[in-house]
Formats: sequence, C-alpha cells, structure tokens
Amino acid sequence: MTRVLTVGMHLADVLGRHVESIPDGQGIQLLDEIRLTVAGTAAATAVNLAHLGADVSTVGVVGSDALGSFITSQMGEAGVSTMNLRIDPSSPTSATILPIRKDGSRPALHVVSTNGKLGEQDLHAELLEGISVLHLGGTGLLPGIDGQPSANFLRTAKKLGIVVTMDFIPSRSSLAADRSAIEPCLPYVDYLLPSDDDAYYIAGSGNDRQQAIDYYLNAGVKNVLITMGPDGVSISDTNNRDIRIPAFDVDVIDTTGCGDAFSAGFIASLIEGAETRDAANFALACGSLMATGLGSDAVVLDRKRVDEFRTTNTRRPL
Repeated sequence: MTRVLTVGMHLADVLGRHVESIPDGQGIQLLDEIRLTVAGTAAATAVNLAHLGADVSTVGVVGSDALGSFITSQMGEAGVSTMNLRIDPSSPTSATILPIRKDGSRPALHVVSTNGKLGEQDLHAELLEGISVLHLGGTGLLPGIDGQPSANFLRTAKKLGIVVTMDFIPSRSSLAADRSAIEPCLPYVDYLLPSDDDAYYIAGSGNDRQQAIDYYLNAGVKNVLITMGPDGVSISDTNNRDIRIPAFDVDVIDTTGCGDAFSAGFIASLIEGAETRDAANFALACGSLMATGLGSDAVVLDRKRVDEFRTTNTRRPL
C-alpha cells in the first residue's frame, strides 16, 4: 500500500459546547457536552487517513503523562504506526482547551509544550524510506523544526520523489517570525492546504484572495488550496487561479478538525491517482462531515460513509 508520513503537531483537545462566555470569578456554566480527542495537524490527519484506508505513520512528541498515553493508544487503535512518536518525560503533552460557540466557531487556549520538543534530530532521512506522500502539519507552532530544519527535510523528500503536502498554523505573535517559520518550506511544497484566515495573514493580503494566491505561487508552491469554510475551497496553480468548489450544506456543530479531515481526504484521493479537483471534492466532503459533530474525531471517516454523504447532500451556493 502507498505509505504516508505525517510530521508535526500532536495534541489532546478538550472541547466543551456550547460556550458563549466565561463566567466571572468562581461562577459555573453548564454545558451540553465535554470531550477529549486526539488532535493536531499531524495527528488528526494521520488518524483520518488510517480510517480512509491509507498506510500511515507519524512523527511527533508527546509527554509521559495520561494525555500522551491517550494520544498514542488512540492513534494506534486507529491503525497509525506510532513507532516514531517520541515520548519526552520532561514536559506535559501539548493540549488545547476549545470552548465551542453555537455557530461552531471556537477560540483556542493552547500550550505548545511537547510540540516544541520536536527537533531536527527527529527528522532523519530513514523516515522517508518507502514513503509516497509527506504531510507537514503545524508549521508556525513547531519551534524546534520551524524554518530551515523543516525546509531541509522537505528538500530531502523532494529529491526522493515524494509528494509534499503542508498545512500551517501561525502563532500570530509576530508576522516576521511566522514568515521565517513558513517561507523556507514553500519552494518544496506540492500542495499547500491552509485555511483562508491563516493564508491571508501570512500573505499580508487582508481579505484579498488573489494577492494571497500570488504570494504562495511566487514563493514556489505548486498548488495552493485555500479552505474557506462555508465558502468551499479555492484551487490555484501557475496555469489556473482561484478555481472554486462549493462546500456541502450541513448543520455545523463544531469546526474543530475540519481542516485536518480535508487534508486527509485530499491525500487519500491523491494516492489513489485522483486529479487535484477531484481530490479536493472528496476532501470537502470529509471536512463537511467532520463539522457535524464535536471534535477532530467526531466522525469516523471511511470511504462508504464519505461517498454516501457526497451523493445525498446538497452544495452551498458559491
């Protein structure tokens, strides 16, 4: 089977819904649901890929605590190879608290912790043996490998003929710092898969999608796929700019993990030989399905379920 390697963010999400405000002082707000899930742009993507039938392994760092054990066991049960998921006992496992609003949006309260322990020593060339697709997820919040270490690893992958996909999450502490984390990687990226907010921020384009597309293509990215939530996805390469595919019309519960589900669906389609537009269509179905529940594992993606969803759900207008 085609092998996929995901590298980057592994964390636990604690999600609660619905939260409209944080109570003052020692106040309490009663919620409908609280969940603990495996998350992160490398971890959640890997789990979804495994559910979609891909042979996938992952590289990252977790702590020797309960959250680290949870992530490792859940990923293993899903079918992801975790032999290169390193345990670092010096720090707690990375985690995020997500108060989910009624419209599905959510702020994020995040601790980098063990994701900051992922270092250049973890990115050895032997990891790439037999790999067809490399997905780098979480650039911008991976201080140990952001910038040149990641770029070097991607360059090695490209020399081996590996397809490179990438998603990033800027820290937003400094645009210059975020760009220094992301820009060195871009010349080696075949498919860039950012959200619209993140894509526009790094490009410095305001809400100008065309300017953002030009920024990434000029930086060397071969294909830019900007996910836009209810507005679908925009696909661009050097020959075709801003080809739009509409999103599916669903009742959104939570947008957590939708981007990772999109990435997984896109990669799963690529390794089966799909063209970019067809892969993006399948990926949109995966992301839309994930929005119908709470958390990055709200829906167990499998081919039958995704295909049924695609044939029975209508699209939103462009």
